[in-house]
Order: sequence, then structure tokens, then C-alpha cells
Amino acid sequence: MCWGSIWKGGAIFWVIGEGAKFWLGVISALKGRGVEDIFIACVDGLSGFSEAIQAVFPYAQVQRCIIHQIRTSLRYVVWKDQKAFMADLKTVYKAATREEAELNLLNLTDKWGGKYAIAVKSWENNWAELSTYFDYPPDIRRLIYTTNSVEGYHRQLGKVIKTKGAFPSAESVRKLFYLANCDITSDWTMPIPNWACILNQLSICFKERVTI
Repeated sequence: MCWGSIWKGGAIFWVIGEGAKFWLGVISALKGRGVEDIFIACVDGLSGFSEAIQAVFPYAQVQRCIIHQIRTSLRYVVWKDQKAFMADLKTVYKAATREEAELNLLNLTDKWGGKYAIAVKSWENNWAELSTYFDYPPDIRRLIYTTNSVEGYHRQLGKVIKTKGAFPSAESVRKLFYLANCDITSDWTMPIPNWACILNQLSICFKERVTI
């Protein structure tokens, strides 16, 4: 497994590892490198990840990836029901407010909970982290509801090592990833849409923690 953290001007790669202890080391390393605070952490539900984040950054809010959650849910729904199930599920994660989403989740449970208990329970059991984005305006929601952007970055890294037979050491993998990172990030020329507006929204949402 390879996991990486990236930001403008830098990247860190961990070549192998998973679990709460591993993630705690990853998050602690980020803090040691100068990350002072995390407002919102977007995660994909890996075991121990959320706990590690909040152990190091106790005020961080966690948003679980909606796209990953949808894919997980559909594994437990037979193909002929997936279209109808998704139509009802969209009323949950595309709701305008948390209250509307929770009402629609109750309706989803009433309609599908008996037939697809695992799929529905996965939303109920993880609702606290799945619903964080409802606390923010639409521009911020679009940034935090999915981890697809970093998943795309990881896929590009995966292409670099896919055709290689073996590596003599973990360090050789890191060097290859570094070169690939330089190539990938050279194409990142477009700013995030409405970024100035988003910064102002964040400064209001986290006014006691934002320094300008």
C-alpha cells in the first residue's frame, strides 16, 4: 500500500502500512513537519484513520467520503434494485439541510431497511462523519464531500509503478514517486473555483482559529 499527503509545494509518501497505530504515526509526522491545525479532514473510512486525526488534532472535523460510502452501500443491493435505491439515497446526500437529509434517511430506512439492512445501516452507523458537510455553505461542501481528487492523484502514482517488476528498497519507490509528483503537479495550474469566497467562508466558520 502507498499513501501520500500532498499540498502546494510538497509531498510525503508512506510506502506501506494501515491501522490506527500507522495512521497515528502519519498524522503525528504531519504535525511535526509544521501542520498547526486541521479544520476539516476528508477521509475514506479506513480503519483507525478518524481516531488518529482527532487524537493529534482534537478540534478537527471529519467528513467521510460520500462517493466511497455510496459504492460500499451498492455492494449489498442487487442490481435490479440499485437504480431505485440510488434515487432514494440521493435525497439523503443531496439534501439542502441536515434536517432534510435525516428525514430522508428515515424514509430510506423505512423503505429499504428490511430488504437491505447492511446498506442502510452503513449510513446510519456512520452518519456523524457522513453529514459534516451539511454544516457548511455549498462552495465548501463541494470541496469536502469526496476524496476523489486525492484518489485521482494516487491512481496517477499507481501507473508509474504498475509496469515495474520489483524495487530494491522502499527508498527507491519514494524517489520514483517524487519524480512522478513533480510531473503530476506541474499540470496543476488552475485555481480552485471561488477560492477567495471559500477563504472568507472558512474565516467565518473557524474565526477563532484563522490567522490572517
